[in-house]
Amino acid sequence: MKHDFNNMTKTELRAYVVAHSDDQEAFYAFVDSFTEEAPQETFPPITSEAEVQEVAKLIRQKVEQRKIS
Repeated sequence: MKHDFNNMTKTELRAYVVAHSDDQEAFYAFVDSFTEEAPQETFPPITSEAEVQEVAKLIRQKVEQRKIS
């Protein structure tokens, strides 16, 4: 039986991939479902210690926001 991975929710697809770990087509569909939604924004490389500190600060803020939500 052929499954329609495009019509599964992420939760359903994840459960299927976990139960059928040998199904590469399902695995690729699962990964694709996340990469489709990933932002396509790119950033230039960090070039200074100040930028490293700023990025670290932004990451800490984001982590804290998620803890509160």
